Amino acid sequence: MTRLGAVLAIVLAIPSSPVVLTASVVPAATAASFAAVVPVPVSAVPAAGVTYQITSATTVYAEPGSATAQAVATFLATQLRRSTGYALPVADAPSSTPGDGISLLLSGAPATVGPEGYQLTVAANTVAIRALQPAGLFRGLQTLRQLLPPEADATTVQAGPWPVPGGTIVDYPRFAYRGMMLDVARHFFPVATVQRLIDQIALYKINTLHLHLSDDQGWRIAIDSWPNLAAYGGSTAVGGDPGGSYTKADYQAIVAYAAARYITVVPEIDMPGHTNAALASYAQLNCNGVAPKLYTGTSVGFSSLCVPLELTYTFVDDVIRELSAITPGPYAHIGGDEAASTPAADYTYFMNRAQNIVAAHGKTAIGWHDIVKSDELPSTVAQFWGTTSSDSNVAAAAANGTKVLMSPANLAYLDMKYVRKTKLGQTWAGLIEVDKAYSWNPGAYLTGVGEASVLGVEGPLWTETIRTAADIDYMAFPRLPALAELGWSPWSTHNWTAFAGRLGAQGPRWKVMGVNYYHSPKITWPTGS
Repeated sequence: MTRLGAVLAIVLAIPSSPVVLTASVVPAATAASFAAVVPVPVSAVPAAGVTYQITSATTVYAEPGSATAQAVATFLATQLRRSTGYALPVADAPSSTPGDGISLLLSGAPATVGPEGYQLTVAANTVAIRALQPAGLFRGLQTLRQLLPPEADATTVQAGPWPVPGGTIVDYPRFAYRGMMLDVARHFFPVATVQRLIDQIALYKINTLHLHLSDDQGWRIAIDSWPNLAAYGGSTAVGGDPGGSYTKADYQAIVAYAAARYITVVPEIDMPGHTNAALASYAQLNCNGVAPKLYTGTSVGFSSLCVPLELTYTFVDDVIRELSAITPGPYAHIGGDEAASTPAADYTYFMNRAQNIVAAHGKTAIGWHDIVKSDELPSTVAQFWGTTSSDSNVAAAAANGTKVLMSPANLAYLDMKYVRKTKLGQTWAGLIEVDKAYSWNPGAYLTGVGEASVLGVEGPLWTETIRTAADIDYMAFPRLPALAELGWSPWSTHNWTAFAGRLGAQGPRWKVMGVNYYHSPKITWPTGS
């Protein structure tokens, strides 16, 4: 906890948005509403006629003696100083409940909220976020942000005022894992772009960022024992675009930035297929000893590590060992999908050994759901990416205790086009408008896989056609908040009409934040957003 507190204090700086707004061009801020929060809370009871006003006299209080609570309070104060121009000092909360200001306290929350839940109470003179763990304080802070006028998320001083509607919210997640995947292998994205995305997804209580670090088109992470992987294998991208790779310091900066926002990074090294960049970097990894050419196309299924070769497992062990050493989170993703060039028996043998290598380095393996064709370890997570609502192999694995991470490609893939004329994206899994992304129940979608077997929900963004931060924005928003609500909110709250209204209320906030979102015609967006 002490180490995390230090990390939080170092990396909580909020990057500047590419959009600069000033009070002269933004109308006076108006109050938000409990009915505008995404994901929808478990319980939200407004207090009619009650409003708290953030003013130049407001203090932000933190749980005494807690470096992590202090860091969360500093996160809030830092952002609000930029938009309000107020001093907003951060101080230890007194022994009794503060009678003024905004308090972030690690006491008084109901036991039912768990490690990520919170209780938010807004009265005329005070705002209090109470949680059992600092992660809960941070999730509650995201709700508070959404209750403030959108201009509170600006990076320059706005006109105000800064009202918060009164009432009480008690909230906690449905699923433990709520994630987004960013493919940095097909196209490479620098550290700043990834950190910008982290800030965006944190607002919707996403707690996992899955980085697809290797594929046929590029290897994106430095491995000291195999330096050519990044130096040569990382030099290309789809379509001949510039490549790139992360140094270990770069990767650790991303991990620390995410940790400060209570987001866990899951690194993926896809294997035994999707490995042309690695095979091109080292001839000795090929069964015939000949390195293939670097690849910049988009076809899949043609590459495979050499399963009979013992050096293959030295390579896998080295990569997993070095990556695990700089990944504090519990998971290592080992891919396992579309291994069409790997014979079935070889696939089973390889994935069995790869899972055990991951376990030997203290991590839990995640694989695309193809991994259930092997003898998966009891701890291994299968990430479902199919396009049908039944898969007997996945159902059988779930019956034997395997946890399933839900990412059905026809509902959750963020790289699918919204409509035929969408300039970015693909169509092989179908078109996914925002209402379709919201239309399914992760806990009951896959036949034979009940809610107790579902670890959570993830929205993958593959990047064959994605080149810029603006492209990422456009494909992720507004669909990612829809998936975030499926992962966080109770199924009993699921209602498209209500969600559409709350989602529309995010438009002005995204405009202030500089998010290049898709203006879906399924949503009524406020004028000017």
